[in-house]
Amino acid sequence: MRALLIFVMLVLTSTVGVAEQPSAFVTDPHQVASQHKPDAQSFDLEKLYLTRLVGATAWSPDGKQIVFVANISGRNNLWFVPATGGWPVQFTVSNQRQSAPAWSPDGKSIALMSDYDGDEQWDLFLANPFSGEVVNLTKSKNISGESPVWSPDGKWLAYIVKPQTSPNYEVDLVNVITKKVRHLTAGTSKEKNNVSPIWSKDGKAIVFTQHRADGKDSNIFLADVAAEQRTLLTPHEGERNYTATDLSPDGKWVLLSSNAGNGYDNVGMIEVATKKINWLTQDKWEINSGSFSPDGKLATWTANFDGNQQIFTYDLATKRATALQLPKGVNSLGGSESPFTRDSSRLLFYHNGPNAPQDVWVYDRSSGKSHQITNSFVGGIRGDDMVEPYLVHYPSKDGKWQISALVYVPHNLERNGQSPAIVYVHGGPTSQTMNFFNRNVQYLVNQGYVVIAPNYRGSTGYGKEFMDANRFDMGGGDLADCVAASDWIKQTGYIDPKKLVIMGGSYGGYLTMMGMTKASDIWAAGVAIVPFVNWFTEIKNEDPLLREYDVATMGDPDDPKNKQLFEDRSPAYYIDSIKAPLLMLAGGNDPRCPASETRQTEEAIKKRSGEVEVKIYENEGHGFSKVENQIDAYTRVAAFLKLHVPSVLARHD
Repeated sequence: MRALLIFVMLVLTSTVGVAEQPSAFVTDPHQVASQHKPDAQSFDLEKLYLTRLVGATAWSPDGKQIVFVANISGRNNLWFVPATGGWPVQFTVSNQRQSAPAWSPDGKSIALMSDYDGDEQWDLFLANPFSGEVVNLTKSKNISGESPVWSPDGKWLAYIVKPQTSPNYEVDLVNVITKKVRHLTAGTSKEKNNVSPIWSKDGKAIVFTQHRADGKDSNIFLADVAAEQRTLLTPHEGERNYTATDLSPDGKWVLLSSNAGNGYDNVGMIEVATKKINWLTQDKWEINSGSFSPDGKLATWTANFDGNQQIFTYDLATKRATALQLPKGVNSLGGSESPFTRDSSRLLFYHNGPNAPQDVWVYDRSSGKSHQITNSFVGGIRGDDMVEPYLVHYPSKDGKWQISALVYVPHNLERNGQSPAIVYVHGGPTSQTMNFFNRNVQYLVNQGYVVIAPNYRGSTGYGKEFMDANRFDMGGGDLADCVAASDWIKQTGYIDPKKLVIMGGSYGGYLTMMGMTKASDIWAAGVAIVPFVNWFTEIKNEDPLLREYDVATMGDPDDPKNKQLFEDRSPAYYIDSIKAPLLMLAGGNDPRCPASETRQTEEAIKKRSGEVEVKIYENEGHGFSKVENQIDAYTRVAAFLKLHVPSVLARHD
């Protein structure tokens, strides 16, 4: 429902994209082992959460500076850093979170978006990089404007817009001088959304993607800005997804990702004139397109190999794919307009691994070297003390799927059947736990908790069929996959079966509540973060756009034939089944999983004298962006688990 080494480039032998990568995974629980590390340090929770969060980036037009989002000040504000590295300088100062910086072509303005206390009603702002002046461009309290993109002449911003009461996004244009707004799209049916506008280099056309609410079908359109006419580039039969990510400098090709070929997202180029697709990859992994280089010689993409992600460039003349040889983890492309500088000489990217928070890096094409620009760690926190997870596969209970999961085992743990374990459930459900840095997991593991994070059916990363496998079965097969994770981790020999915890946020919070009610004998405790518990009230009270998604993937709550399913899959109807202590954390301004979902659960549990702790952060939305709230939230989680499911780290003489 709801991220210092010098590197070289490695040329692959494949001329059709990504060669299939070997996937080293564990199936035998006894192959999972704790690593002996006598000097492992215990993390200070507050210091760990002061480790920086680095977000979206943009090049300055001259390629000399990078603007990036970071919470160095405790808020997600904008910062400048030289493109060669150096001391960052805070650019914007705001108590509210800011995102999506985009530098104007003339370098005189930076567009950004900001909401109020996590309410997701975003306004667009213009900030002067010289004077620091920040001006609200849209001033639309009940209309959200998001993801600004500059026209090549710098006169217009294209962005996506959604009134608070609307179920879908449209594409608008705003003149940055007059503030006049034009509608590029309008009157779109409620089950469709128009997103990701991309300007042609001459400013005459915009490519955008229109996707259906259920996420199973989408199309790419080319719109003539002056004539206000649009052309469908991806006519097709059946359910297929096509997502545009860039338009070639000459305007002849659209770079795209699509599952139309084999059910897995792959990269192609569609010729605007003929609407024919030239596939660049044909793999059974999730491959997502990126951008063309400004000189038109390269295309980029990222490839997700079972939770580890690599960056590729593709030479359009020689038809050779080249991978940045980076450490394991989640490596992704940066930049707003493009990851490339305007002369195509350098590439902006992020490295994020289990022992390395996301930081900004720059790759120099001429030297073949990369260097790190930002450093998110603070003193006293060492990457060496982080645990690298095992990639494991286990069969689903119904025998239909192999489920992939990441397993984190604390250092210096004895295999004596006395340790607690946490089944850590991701949100979405169309999302994936990947091999990235997770403060929450690393802190809990450091405190002696074994963690298994399953990518249950419905997750992304494993093809269309797997992602669709929990349609109209939410809280059914996906919950069974999470329960199977608890069965698998018990077989490692480390775990006390009476010390199992289920924990998750958003849809993961929902599955946590389903686990606490439908599999109540398994758990010693549960932690539900920004959850929902009742399909009827959730769909009634959530944002209209999410309402369309839920109706498309679970059914209409007003249809009598869905009543039994909705009741069966709503934990609110089974609160009496909860046997273990429960901690719930929510945001007062959450439009996705409203705090009323948590409040009704608290009331029901207390009414029957059950054990529940609740904290609602009134100045937060769907998740917690303010550092003091992050620290408070996980201090509560740590204290709750220590009280109800204490860990005992092994002693080594």
